[in-house]
Amino acid sequence: MTIPETRPDDVRTDGARVEDALRLLSGVPLGLDVAVKRLSRGSGVYAWWAGPSILPELPGPPNESDPSLRLLYLGRATSLRGRILRNHLRRSGSSTLRRTLAGLLVSEGYRTTWTDRVVLVSEDEARLTAWMYAHLRLTWAEDSEPATIEAELVRRVHPPLNVHGVDPEHIQAAVVAAKDSYNASSRPVEPSRTP
Repeated sequence: MTIPETRPDDVRTDGARVEDALRLLSGVPLGLDVAVKRLSRGSGVYAWWAGPSILPELPGPPNESDPSLRLLYLGRATSLRGRILRNHLRRSGSSTLRRTLAGLLVSEGYRTTWTDRVVLVSEDEARLTAWMYAHLRLTWAEDSEPATIEAELVRRVHPPLNVHGVDPEHIQAAVVAAKDSYNASSRPVEPSRTP
């Protein structure tokens, strides 16, 4: 077996990969009905966008291609299609984005229950997915090692719904409070004690 020779010009630096990802993430965000059909199974980073009337207390940077939309959240995935479809658009138990949105939309009356963690009740999982389809847009950039560029992307663009990897001065208190409220909304059932 021979190992192909790697020349320095063939290796993309993390900085070049970050710049490529920023360019793609700043492209025109797609509605979810279109995006879910185009998502690849490859790994990469993704960005969620919304109009300024959606969560107006949490302003994010505007999209370069469509300034009427602003960034809400940035994440990474080993499978873009799997992460978006199976987690972000289906299950609150495995999606930080869904849990944060449910906490921020508390006035909408989202209900939770306890499984092995706090999750939305099934009717409200469907309701939140419908809300996301109606209000959010998506961009993504494929990258073979998204974990190596995600932190730099978050540090540079300061998505308001991200908490991990964000400089402390950019962490939104409302987001932390929403996450705490959501996590406290249901607890495991205590076994009953008989006197």
